Amino acid sequence: MQNQSVHKHLQHRLEQNYENNRPVIGITMGDPAGIGPEIIVSALSSVSIHQICRPIVIGDIGVIEKAVLLKNCKLNINKIPSHYYYDENNDGGGDFSDLSFSADTINVLNLSNLKSPNVSFKDVSKENLKVQSAMMVSAFKPSQETGQAMIDYITKAVELCMSRKITAMVTAPITKTAFQMAGSQFHGHTELIAHRTFTHDYAMMLAGDRLKVVLVTIHIPLAQVSGQLTIDNIVKTIRIAGTALKNNFGIKKPRIAVAGLNPHSGENGMFGNEEERIILPAVKKAKEMLSLEYADEALSLECTKDREVNNISGFDIDGPFPPDTIFYHAAQGKYDCVICMYHDQGLIPFKLLHFSDGVNTTLGLPIIRTSVDHGTAYDIAWQNRADHTSLVQAIKMAVLQACSLNNRS
Repeated sequence: MQNQSVHKHLQHRLEQNYENNRPVIGITMGDPAGIGPEIIVSALSSVSIHQICRPIVIGDIGVIEKAVLLKNCKLNINKIPSHYYYDENNDGGGDFSDLSFSADTINVLNLSNLKSPNVSFKDVSKENLKVQSAMMVSAFKPSQETGQAMIDYITKAVELCMSRKITAMVTAPITKTAFQMAGSQFHGHTELIAHRTFTHDYAMMLAGDRLKVVLVTIHIPLAQVSGQLTIDNIVKTIRIAGTALKNNFGIKKPRIAVAGLNPHSGENGMFGNEEERIILPAVKKAKEMLSLEYADEALSLECTKDREVNNISGFDIDGPFPPDTIFYHAAQGKYDCVICMYHDQGLIPFKLLHFSDGVNTTLGLPIIRTSVDHGTAYDIAWQNRADHTSLVQAIKMAVLQACSLNNRS
């Protein structure tokens, strides 16, 4: 499959480019009551992660210490001195290049001092672990203090990315309830990061080795989807996805499929006309716009004038396709990405294939941001049961995107 070959290619280039200059990746701790702290410790216990990047945790050192106790890891914790991330110019802080990084140490940029309960995790029998877990979750339940701490972690990571002190940010899950309790006007990570990076046009991609999906509409009721679809919104999403596939994922000629909205993609208007009225015109417009934007690149590749618009633009854009079949073809390697009209249209097939190892990445930002594709999981938090696979993949994807962008510069 092309996706897998691209990942292998980028991995090879990564090993060449970063052997002695691994990118600095900032990992925000997320909700202290959730599984974020323990999956971070689990991920950073892997030597392979330290071989491809220099990770720093942006969060609360006391909470990370508790997570190390829970995981019973032989890891040291180093509190990063404040001059690395704050100075009188308020430009995001100093350079992390002279900070010591090793596989047996977690470097923590400590931005909060949340009060942890007196839990040692020495007795991890099922009954005692359940009690200690409940104490941790209760101590850090959503509040103004925990909400502000989460906001501070994210804001600092954005500042460090924007000032090029770190290469990328990877986010652990947060709770929107705590955000609201802290007085935030934003619903979560994406909106806050977009605001802090002055980004108006962005898109959510869910990515794995077999399938990548990008959403036109996200968190709105299903009954409102049709009314929210416009030619411009679909074109914008295609454009953002195509640019990211080229620049961030190193795919020279992205193959983009656009899903229809209705059963059988409307069946010539029998089951709905959004395909004819909105989606097909958007696909045609996207082809025309991208052909103009990449005309210079096409000429540099000595493309002839009589080639099809798709070929001149450096993109293959097709659709709308029936939603019940397009994801199968994409997962088989025919397409690099599927543009989806609404949230569950994309996430149901995606999570069927990538429930544990899926990654959420925000496209269109001036920085690299990846995230786990799951929530806080309070029901299993602080019980040493959380799967850290998604976080590992999110870190790897951040590094691979950094490698791809570095190769283009």
